Amino acid sequence: MPAEIIDGRKIAADIQADLKQRINHLQEKGVSPKLVTILVGEDPASISYLRGITRTCGEVGVLTESARLPATITQQELLTKIDELNRDSKVHGILLFLPLPGQLNALEAESAISPDKDVDGTNPISTGKLLLGEDTFFPSTPYGVQELLMRSGHDPNGKHVVIVGRSNIVGKPLVGIFVQKQKGANATVTVCHTGTKNLSAFTRQADILVAAMGRAKAITADMVREGTVVIDVGVNFIPDPVTGKNKQVGDVDFEAVKEVAGAITPVPGGTGAVTSVMLMVNTVKAAEKLAG
Repeated sequence: MPAEIIDGRKIAADIQADLKQRINHLQEKGVSPKLVTILVGEDPASISYLRGITRTCGEVGVLTESARLPATITQQELLTKIDELNRDSKVHGILLFLPLPGQLNALEAESAISPDKDVDGTNPISTGKLLLGEDTFFPSTPYGVQELLMRSGHDPNGKHVVIVGRSNIVGKPLVGIFVQKQKGANATVTVCHTGTKNLSAFTRQADILVAAMGRAKAITADMVREGTVVIDVGVNFIPDPVTGKNKQVGDVDFEAVKEVAGAITPVPGGTGAVTSVMLMVNTVKAAEKLAG
């Protein structure tokens, strides 16, 4: 029986509806949530992501501003800009786009963002708090994975979650989220990656399988146990044999895996649809903390 399709766009719309109510409540207190993005240079992927964030901000009512900085900027100039935003009481969230030009130190820049405004959870303080199970901002993509599971009725509590991918952006934060003894977590977690020997021996044990290794259609049907919930975080572009143009696919062979999985996210329309919305959730949370 074909899998349940977890509709990321619908879930994102539901989250947006919840956010609008929270934003209205803040505005009644005279607080307008504001997110400032920092883009250094002209990285195409970052520019595309910026467009998506700007659109989502407009949809939910979060104020947004983009600090566009030249690729030739010095480390000190970047840190000065971050400090300026840290001090601005009208700014509630700061997002620094990566990658940065080669002369810049990304870790130092991320560490300079105030933890109170670190709405994508990249400051090492935020990362440490996440692992300790303390209140902090979750990175938007892992946060979106958790929301997709909870809002589609697939609570990780007591389940075996197998994560394929160990990046600082997705894989590692997901481990920190799902191992906690908290709502939306309390799972047994196994981490695999592209260097794991006999990968299918691990993926076939999963109740929930998260694919985040960055390889197109790497997870095939024979690697998935019947009934498994499959969350595809991958974003890859491959030639379409019909049109000759590039098309977006995930890390999962969707058409084959949906025939054995219990539930699955599509690409596009799955995790990507909720990522920018979770950034809004964190920005509103930051504004709520400031408003008391």
